[in-house]
Amino acid sequence: MRPALGASCLTLATLLAVAPVAARAAPATDAALRDAAFLDALTWGVSPASHAELRAKGRERWLKEQLHPLVSPRLPEAAQAQVDALAPKGTLIERISAFDAQAKAANAEPDPEARKAAQQAYQAALSATARDAAAATILRALASPDQLRERMTWFWLNRFNVHQGKANLRAMVGDYVDAAIRPHALGRFRDLLEATLRHPAMLRYLDNADNAAGHLNENYARELMELHTMGVGSGYTQGDVEALARILTGVGIDARPEDPKLKPERQADLVRAGLFEFNPNRHDYGDKVFLGHAIRGRGWPEVVEALDLIARAPATARAVSAALATYVLGAPPPDALVARLAQVFTRSDGDIAAVLDALVHAPEFAASLGGGFKDPVRYVLSAVRLAYDDRTIRNTLPVQGWLNRLGEGLFNRSTPDGYPLGAAAWNGPGQMTTRFEIARQIGSGSAGLFKPAPGLPDEPAFPLLQNGLYFSTLSATLGAPTRDALARAVSPQDWNTLFLSAPEFMR
Repeated sequence: MRPALGASCLTLATLLAVAPVAARAAPATDAALRDAAFLDALTWGVSPASHAELRAKGRERWLKEQLHPLVSPRLPEAAQAQVDALAPKGTLIERISAFDAQAKAANAEPDPEARKAAQQAYQAALSATARDAAAATILRALASPDQLRERMTWFWLNRFNVHQGKANLRAMVGDYVDAAIRPHALGRFRDLLEATLRHPAMLRYLDNADNAAGHLNENYARELMELHTMGVGSGYTQGDVEALARILTGVGIDARPEDPKLKPERQADLVRAGLFEFNPNRHDYGDKVFLGHAIRGRGWPEVVEALDLIARAPATARAVSAALATYVLGAPPPDALVARLAQVFTRSDGDIAAVLDALVHAPEFAASLGGGFKDPVRYVLSAVRLAYDDRTIRNTLPVQGWLNRLGEGLFNRSTPDGYPLGAAAWNGPGQMTTRFEIARQIGSGSAGLFKPAPGLPDEPAFPLLQNGLYFSTLSATLGAPTRDALARAVSPQDWNTLFLSAPEFMR
């Protein structure tokens, strides 16, 4: 879709004439083009600074640093200060206990109007916590030097999806990303699987907190095998779902400071860590048969054994490898590539970085560069990164709004399957119209991204997309129709809008 161009005729030649001399670099080399596509595939979008860094380090050194980043992620100073300011106070169990007390007090208000106001204040506090969590996640995605870790954090968050709209999950989603997902995004899949299992956001979302002996709830057991690991049609049976649900009885949440009262012979079986609890009183201690293996009823060790079986199942190696490849390549991978990656997954005991390393060095990866289609999160974040490079935005609310409008808001997928990643889900006419409107907002000015606080004016900001990276590299990726459209832009704002809504930028 093309905007109505104004009466004045500012051609692309005119724009080039007024561009800074330093920006008009030499024509793109094949290597520079491949490096830009390489970055787009593995980060939240190429930018002048990231492209210069890759060119200086070379792909292998850059990739090694990305696959094995420092344990504690650190952001540029301005972004880190904002993330620190957004961090909630106290531990998760302290925060949930405080929210529970607030809800209880609100519901106990005898006056109907006071009760309604108190309940609204409780809901507003939960929503504010979720917005802060989304803001911190966006800031990390945009500014972190560990771009591959941030891309993989989104991938795993989507695969192990939880929805903020259920119960009090708005108070938990930030901790879920920071404690369960990001630390394991490039580690062992088995560790990631257990971290999500032990997090109260997952246990509440998929109802395992209600799963107890005599009151079996199969929701989490089913999705753990169907969506998180082995996949549909991989050979497990309804009997395996029931057995896993029995194994997971007693795995739940408890915010109370005191331990549950247990029989003397079961006291050693209690496991508590923050909100997480394995309660022996709620566990089915009968023996089970799961995935063809006899599992003796003995409490929490049953869960550990079941997770080992699932994580090391050949079906899990295939399903996870296929999902990773689909995400990175932007299209379903060939069976031969999945088989090779599954071998790496099995041989490395589920080392995610090792699988990604093999994927990036596969010929199918090189062939995929420049193809595919950006889902909304990739589209929006790549546009902001290209527009403002290493300048830290001050306000993520416009980004959150854009993602919600495009249908891929953070923590907003209500079903456990996560957002679809295929182009067919995101390339409809309505989606393209909305992308054009967002491109116009980003391309025409600061769009509220640099408003330091509500009620204060935006800090001056204007995106310079006609920069050195564009003239030296990105311009060579454009087809004739896009070049023609850009040549007829009537202002820098129109030019930015057309560039960010061009088919080449959607890839």
